[in-house]
Amino acid sequence: MKTSSRLLLIACLALPFVAACQKEEKKEVAVEAAALSAPKTSDENAWNAYLTDVVKRNLDGVNGSTYVYVLPAPDSPTFQRDYDLMLEKSQADMSRGILEGNLVAFGSPDSAKTADLAVASFTKVDPATMKGVKFIFIGAAADNERVKAAVTPAGVNYIFVEAK
Repeated sequence: MKTSSRLLLIACLALPFVAACQKEEKKEVAVEAAALSAPKTSDENAWNAYLTDVVKRNLDGVNGSTYVYVLPAPDSPTFQRDYDLMLEKSQADMSRGILEGNLVAFGSPDSAKTADLAVASFTKVDPATMKGVKFIFIGAAADNERVKAAVTPAGVNYIFVEAK
């Protein structure tokens, strides 16, 4: 009996030290990477990395899906075809409706064309049908107000990120 009592006492006395060691191991320093800046070229990979970074930095409050609409550079040989296809898809998605908690983002190397796409995508959206949806426009300050005016009647939480 004395042996088992002593072992139990030793285990009880050692428990705080074991717990303290485990807490020290769990401490991690969270270092946030610096935000990427908008590419100065129309390199598609660089733009995709930049837009992904912007979207990831704005995921707070999003508990659903993300819908990101990206156009190629305007000097791309397939730009008009890609624009038309993206417009068709985005109009269908927006008119069908995006549920609360989801995120919608528009961005590309050409802010004006991206703004055109965003504005045209919301032409058939009924007012107040997208409450609780986070909408991010990534582009030039010159295009901010017209995109905001086109999308806010739908009830989205509008965020403008200047591509710089």
